[in-house]
Amino acid sequence: MSEDAGKVSGGKKASDLFIECLEEEGCEYIFGVPGEENLDFLDSLSRSTKIKLVLTRHEQGAGFMAATYGRHTGKTGVCIATLGPGATNFVTAAAYATLGGMPMLMITGQKPIKKSKQGRFQILDVVSMMGPITKFTHQMASSDNIPSRVREAYRLAEEEKPGATHIELPEDIADEHTDSRPIKRSQVRRPSADPKSVRQAVNALEAAKSPVLVIGAGANRTMTGRMLLQFVEKTGIPFLTTQLGKGVIDERHPKFLGCAALSAGDFVHRAIEDSDCIVNIGHDVIEKPPFFMRDGGPTVIHVSSKTAEVDPVYFPHIEVIGDIANAIWQMKEDIVPSGSWTCGKMLEYRAAEVAHTAPLAADARFPIFPPHLVSEVRAAMPDDGIICLDNGVYKIWFARGYTAYRPNTVLLDNALATMGAGLPSAMMSAMLYPERKVMAICGDGGFMMNSQEMETAVRLGLNLTVLILNDSSYGMIRWKQANMGFVDFGLTYGNPDFVKYAESYGAHGHRVESSAHLKELIAHCRDTPGVHLIDCPVDYSENDQILNKDIKALSKAL
Repeated sequence: MSEDAGKVSGGKKASDLFIECLEEEGCEYIFGVPGEENLDFLDSLSRSTKIKLVLTRHEQGAGFMAATYGRHTGKTGVCIATLGPGATNFVTAAAYATLGGMPMLMITGQKPIKKSKQGRFQILDVVSMMGPITKFTHQMASSDNIPSRVREAYRLAEEEKPGATHIELPEDIADEHTDSRPIKRSQVRRPSADPKSVRQAVNALEAAKSPVLVIGAGANRTMTGRMLLQFVEKTGIPFLTTQLGKGVIDERHPKFLGCAALSAGDFVHRAIEDSDCIVNIGHDVIEKPPFFMRDGGPTVIHVSSKTAEVDPVYFPHIEVIGDIANAIWQMKEDIVPSGSWTCGKMLEYRAAEVAHTAPLAADARFPIFPPHLVSEVRAAMPDDGIICLDNGVYKIWFARGYTAYRPNTVLLDNALATMGAGLPSAMMSAMLYPERKVMAICGDGGFMMNSQEMETAVRLGLNLTVLILNDSSYGMIRWKQANMGFVDFGLTYGNPDFVKYAESYGAHGHRVESSAHLKELIAHCRDTPGVHLIDCPVDYSENDQILNKDIKALSKAL
């Protein structure tokens, strides 16, 4: 009997083992578009009682859903595609997960690697392609190694900073037989920060005159909200967030200074400039920093699970490295709040921002004015409601003006900042939390990049609202174009009738006709089951004036 024949008859089929390994890891869903090269895997999956296949209409949508599963749960989201074009369609989602800190495992098929059947048809070096945008990528060359490779892919996907991993499963390997068994997950805790580094940080804070906390993406990923709130309550030190740090502490807190949504010159940036000691918590180098360091500037304390990546504008003086929540707890226990701290001026900047925003938010013009839209959405959404933003200029309006009450209730992407992720991320949110209200907020440009997933949302029986801000153009780039003094060129287009488009998928389509009608529609869609789409015309004519000129002038005058 040949060696191959012996391999076929003994042990478990490799694709069955792969599914068992995923089950051992606690996998609940696999999102994707399978192909011919995944059929062994698909057959094995069909017999799983623990994992549900969610068929999407594009691999990118599957990847965004898997990444968002990871973002919400901290557990690895899993997605599947075929070789070649299926795998290349995962590239944007892989970058979204890796830059955004979301644990995800991509599984792609491949032609047999031991015997070629069809020359080089559809064959790409997918492992090399995935290398720069994942934390781990591997081609399975032996079924015996499946358990260790799956365990490693999960471990690295979930370890701080989380990101995307990739395994290629060739057809002939999937069809092998093996005696290997799944490897159980290890018990692991993040190390605690060194008490001496905590002492240094506390000394610097106690010696400061106007300390401030900056809450970034890393603090959002690792559930530090409770400890941070206790720290703020004990010390009275004010705080601000980056876009990816929104919601870590309830933004209704009196010591909240705002969200750094613009690059510079906003009220919140003026508040930071008043500080002589900045505690930067969970800083992620992927985000535009809300402050730039310079020689002779304020003391910067870096509190994170990883040491600081140094660049020309970020080179912190003191680093507190370890589990962030534990580090903040240690600092809270050690610190004696100083009677000489002053933060009144910082809070005045926040009050000025709120005063500037109020009349804008009350502007009930039609087409809808962005600040008004933000306030209407906030008023309609419950405390635990989730908004999922695609990418466009409205993201700045929402980051600045939408008050986040809880972590992961404002899903915006300030890392890869890709268009097309808004709808899939909202779909995943609605699947995970069927009892909560979910709204995708998309520009017409971003929505059309993955609009086909409306069919998936309807098929899954999800309850969600898709709010489209319609300006018939790539509005973010038009805004930048205007700001740079260039002629308005090359960024306008036509759109389908979005109401009919939604209805063609079996969803409910609505069109906003006035600001009063907007309020009615949002409430109706929130309270009526099913998939709803709202076509909302927006007036972006003042974006440049307000965001680039007025805010900077008003905050500077203070």
